[in-house]
Amino acid sequence: MLASLSLLGWPGGAPALSILIYHRVLPVPDPLRPGEIDAALFEAQTRFLSRHFTLMTVSEAAQALREKRLPRRAACITFDDGYADNLTVAHPILARHQAKATVFVATGYLNGGRMFSDTVIEFVRRAHGPVLDLASIGMGRHPISTGEERLKAISALQVQLKYLAPAERDAQVARMLAAHPVGPLPEDLMLSDAQLRALADAGHEVGGHTVDHTVLTTLTLDAARHQVQAGREALERLTGRPVRSFAYPNGRPVRDYDAGHAALLRELGFEAAVSTAAGVARPGADLFQLPRYTPWGRSITLFAARLMRNARMGAPSAVV
Repeated sequence: MLASLSLLGWPGGAPALSILIYHRVLPVPDPLRPGEIDAALFEAQTRFLSRHFTLMTVSEAAQALREKRLPRRAACITFDDGYADNLTVAHPILARHQAKATVFVATGYLNGGRMFSDTVIEFVRRAHGPVLDLASIGMGRHPISTGEERLKAISALQVQLKYLAPAERDAQVARMLAAHPVGPLPEDLMLSDAQLRALADAGHEVGGHTVDHTVLTTLTLDAARHQVQAGREALERLTGRPVRSFAYPNGRPVRDYDAGHAALLRELGFEAAVSTAAGVARPGADLFQLPRYTPWGRSITLFAARLMRNARMGAPSAVV
């Protein structure tokens, strides 16, 4: 009730498109993944969104923006990277509320692959302490006696790896695992080919997210082109459907992508691309720099309030 009332103050004027970022939907909360939503909360958020917004895929919303027919309160549910629980946990919830999502997939991790960030989490989860000593490979020493210390260690290690080139990052991850062996890590976190096809067959949009989730500003433009196009071609082969939308890895304007990358996507025939700049898109927005934000908040009242605050921010500045 309070959440519904809070939307009475939804900003007036032009229609607004809110694009929400998710990665995983966990069956139950995980203390080492505090930023990931669990099934119960995702159910509540999806129920709220389906009642108070017109839910669209990114490509549908981009077309509505182009044609100046966007509903007053429109929203997209998007997932980044290509996690298996997008199908096993999120899809049944979305289906109950007749909602479709857009899933941006980094193709290099399908079929048993693992994102470097997940390798760090599962490595630290299994590491024996009280101190995780990686000084010999230049990654420091990290207390891990408590859950809070393990979270800090995860964050510190992920930051060190995030902006390395893919080959260098993979080599450093391998050195990390060798320096402090922890045993087997999970190999079922990401979608399989069959699971990806099942998502597409269920009506969810599949969008591009490169092959290796490489930050585009760390690459030459030719290398960025290869990452974008190779990922797209793999997705189209697997799903039998055109890939029309794209999510910039990490997604911050200037730091993670620039105007040259937006122009590249236009040249390659994409119809829309999303960033991670907060705000909403209104008619006339740059369709290759659509804003998105993560819907934090454990209560639906807080979720609704933050949706409204994000809408009041308007559109972010575009890179030029």
